[in-house]
Amino acid sequence: MLKFDAILPAGGRIDPAFAIKVGTENKALIRFGSQTILSRTVQVLRDTGQINRIIVIGTPEVRSDENLIEGVTYLSSGASGPENILNGLKYLLGTEEPPARVMVVTTDLPFLTVDVMHRFIAACPTDKDICVPLITKAEYEARFPDSSSTFIPLKDDTWTAGCAYMMDSGALQRSMPHIERVFANRKSKLGMAKLLGFGFLLKVITKSLTVPIAIKKVEAILACSAAGVLHCPPELAYDIDDLEDYEYAKSHMENAV
Repeated sequence: MLKFDAILPAGGRIDPAFAIKVGTENKALIRFGSQTILSRTVQVLRDTGQINRIIVIGTPEVRSDENLIEGVTYLSSGASGPENILNGLKYLLGTEEPPARVMVVTTDLPFLTVDVMHRFIAACPTDKDICVPLITKAEYEARFPDSSSTFIPLKDDTWTAGCAYMMDSGALQRSMPHIERVFANRKSKLGMAKLLGFGFLLKVITKSLTVPIAIKKVEAILACSAAGVLHCPPELAYDIDDLEDYEYAKSHMENAV
């Protein structure tokens, strides 16, 4: 069984009204039941049996999570998500056993499970530098009906991206400046299209863009190989961005019991 190191950026903040509701300003420390999203994520990764070292990058309060499993390495957060990921990668590359590949998982996925991670890892091609989970709108809405997400209509379907990524460590390091720009525009359809060029924007507008064409464009921009892992579990795409997301997730969990 293949094993990887994992980088968990945990520096995300939420707005004041949301923070009052959940009792924390740190997104990763939002609780569902007895666990924070961060501690649940760490536990899930450990329980897969496919994760070696886990690096958590965040503000000092993430260290206070009493549910975290021993053996987690903490690093201070930087100015952005990509910077945090790069700091985690630099740490790992500076150890006696630098990883060839790493798993990056955001810490705002309340529905993450061992089975979800096993399915994604198994579907990632081993000869690609970057693997990104893709989920259709129909797949997402079947799992989370009446919830909100950001979808991009393409010729071959309407898609959203998940928040776990399998990456070659060297390619990740080389591509970080470009990833920073993508990260800044990740929630904007128009921003992403502009970032990728007028021709790409035209294909989006005319709905002639397909996943393979988009992947080739990404490969050209990042100078590495990439794969869109199709039809991944929708749980990889349900992230907590605001109070509406939190309330939906809380209700969804309570009704599932």
